[in-house]
Amino acid sequence: MNRRILTVALGAALLGLAGLAVADARAGDKAGGEKKAHHGGHADKCAKACADCMRECESCAHHCAHLVAQGKKDHLKTLGTCADCAEFCAAAARIVSRHGPLAVQVCETCAKACDVCAAACEKHMDDKHMARCARACRDCARECREMIRHAGHDHPKAKEGGR
Repeated sequence: MNRRILTVALGAALLGLAGLAVADARAGDKAGGEKKAHHGGHADKCAKACADCMRECESCAHHCAHLVAQGKKDHLKTLGTCADCAEFCAAAARIVSRHGPLAVQVCETCAKACDVCAAACEKHMDDKHMARCARACRDCARECREMIRHAGHDHPKAKEGGR
């Protein structure tokens, strides 16, 4: 139960940070920073998708733990992928929401983690928890890649395709 409260509190904090990023982007736009505001919109969508995915992955990992405890060992892998993906998403949400200098790099990694997690959860699409997790992961990966694409003008690493 404490973990669920912590997860909710972290999610609320991340959404609060995303709200601050929106306000910051709007302030930059009013001050003539139209380019920053444009990128801020993509970063805000990305940070929100990452925070949403983190919550779904945490919930799904908890769900998988119960299934494993019931003897359904085929959920052991998804328990791990969901728990790991939630960590990547949490880091990406924090870094992207503050427009950190490593936002592109963390989004590249987050998108890859989401691809792995979604593929694992999609093997159990008859389970609504797992289907929601897979959907959140696909959405998060798409928003991370969109943010990277729009940040490409400012980040040499994004132009090089992550190399």
